[in-house]
Amino acid sequence: GPEELQLTRMAKAKPVEQLDRVIIRFAGDSGDGMQLTGDRFTSETAMFGNDLSTFPDFPAEIRAPAGSLPGVSGFQVHFADHDILTPGDQPNVLVAMNPAALKANVGDLPAGGTLIVNTDAFNDRNLQKAGYAASPLEDGSLDRFHVHQVALTSMTVEALREVEGITSREAERSKNFCALGLMCWLYHRPVEGTLSFIEQKFGKRPSIADANTRAFKAGWNYGETSEDFAVSYEVAPAKLAPGRYRQITGNTAMAYGLIAASKLSGL
Repeated sequence: GPEELQLTRMAKAKPVEQLDRVIIRFAGDSGDGMQLTGDRFTSETAMFGNDLSTFPDFPAEIRAPAGSLPGVSGFQVHFADHDILTPGDQPNVLVAMNPAALKANVGDLPAGGTLIVNTDAFNDRNLQKAGYAASPLEDGSLDRFHVHQVALTSMTVEALREVEGITSREAERSKNFCALGLMCWLYHRPVEGTLSFIEQKFGKRPSIADANTRAFKAGWNYGETSEDFAVSYEVAPAKLAPGRYRQITGNTAMAYGLIAASKLSGL
């Protein structure tokens, strides 16, 4: 069907640009699932074989008010075709899910950087919460960036119209997978891992699994068909010494350290 994921790119494929490294920052409200999105993008990147380093950045508040600046959650991933040691200072690409995410992060984006914004979130109420007097999408303040205005929320809701058993709010919540699908298309990330991850994580609620899968495919297909994305990018795998590698976070490493200490101390 038309919503199926066309993994073979179109016959008249869009041009592909080779890059040696990219730094992407996903940013949104605490409820937007940016940590999960960044995590999945990172897993696919690890499977692909790039060297990588990440910086998850989430609010210390228990749950800051939705749409507020303190509530902004971010995830930065730096990946390359060579050995890298840091998550990077400035992103080349910022994905902003709402005005607060844009305001909190746009200062780090260098001139000429790529900005992908979820236009659906730029309503008067959200702009006001983020302290914008006028929409930055319309006042020329973003002219120094390559801006892609994408209606991520409404695109997701549209793609999920036929999914039974989910509320409109649940449909909207799948927009992070729509953003992930688009970014996987844009940077030639494998998708099989994410599709099976969705099956496993949401398998107990088939309607949610179906919704997230459809949202992911909608984002991927948007990249493939939209005039707005004329070029996609490829970062070759890094030449890493052969062996078994583990993708690990600081929290997990700390926990393993504690377990190792308890075992080795014999206590």
